[in-house]
Amino acid sequence: MRHRKRNNHLKRKSSHRKSMLANMSCSLIQHKRIKTTLAKAKELKKFVEPIINRSKIDSTHNRRITFRYLRQKQLVTELFTVVSDKVADRNGGYTRIIKLGTRLGDSAEMCFIELVDFNETYQTKIKSKRTRRSRRSDKQDTKSILTDETGSLDNTPSSTEEKPSSTEEKPSSTEEKPSSTE
Repeated sequence: MRHRKRNNHLKRKSSHRKSMLANMSCSLIQHKRIKTTLAKAKELKKFVEPIINRSKIDSTHNRRITFRYLRQKQLVTELFTVVSDKVADRNGGYTRIIKLGTRLGDSAEMCFIELVDFNETYQTKIKSKRTRRSRRSDKQDTKSILTDETGSLDNTPSSTEEKPSSTEEKPSSTEEKPSSTE
């Protein structure tokens, strides 16, 4: 029976596991995104989310508790200033796990774990709503651009225009070239 087996021990002793999670959380706060195995990322998510949640309230008590886990003064300061400002309006889910596939050496599942508010590629962009009128105006704009450039709506040259011959464009190789010795 698997009752009350909440954490993955990651095949490490408790002191090694705590140190590893503390170091990984420091790297995550510093670089905002790290690449690791899926099992470590899931454990790191459980470890770092309560710490980030504590950073929303800047008090001496919360800083001391956070320092107990992170053990780096500069990162505690960064957590309480930079990170807490970005996640102030978020109620949870401060990290995101993006699966990458398997590692070649041992087929371990690899992933990125990142802080959600610090990735610009996944930010939602505000789309302008397109109405029927805006579609028509876009079509009219393209038509006006075409008529301005060519003078007529179609881009095909008329048959009355004379096409330059290809022999006139190329200089013949028998013509005299100016010499530099003169």
